[in-house]
Amino acid sequence: MAGHHLVLGTLTDRITGETLEDTLDERYRQRLADLLIDPLGFRLEEIRPRVEVLLRAGDRRALVRLDFLIVLADRPAMVIRFGPGSIVSRERPALSFSRLVAPVQTPVAVATNGEDAAILDGATGRLLGRGLAAIPSRAELARILEATPPVPIPPERAEREARIAYCYEVDGACPCDDTICRLDPAPGAKGPPGDPP
Repeated sequence: MAGHHLVLGTLTDRITGETLEDTLDERYRQRLADLLIDPLGFRLEEIRPRVEVLLRAGDRRALVRLDFLIVLADRPAMVIRFGPGSIVSRERPALSFSRLVAPVQTPVAVATNGEDAAILDGATGRLLGRGLAAIPSRAELARILEATPPVPIPPERAEREARIAYCYEVDGACPCDDTICRLDPAPGAKGPPGDPP
């Protein structure tokens, strides 16, 4: 066992060619990668797996991996957040990631458990579609991106979104989850009352 995942050996990452631990969750991620490449038509260089996102909640910080970021025409176009179980609990953090991976709003956010998916408008949170078959293809996403001017995320909005994502992804995580890197308090920050100096 590694963390709370049963390790079944190793596998080769479909996007990068890296050797990864073969876990049930990673098998779902690799199936998603296959889906993105064929039939959805994304190029390997447009799919960024395991993007580290720094989350801050007051003096607490953590690095969390976003499963996939799709970049078209040098713009963030879609974020995909995978997690086992109910996708309803993944929708809000997926929206937060769509507002944290770049200084501008990412138009599409996908929350998925590998079997089902919720496709959300990144700006409004409105449900655009449901099911893996509803994930936009490269051509569809390019049209969405073209129709969506880049909207900057104000710093105060980014701070709120980071707190929301921290609550879901770090505070709500299993203590043995080794995919989250909890960092020491930010330099110069004071810890909660009663913490040693």
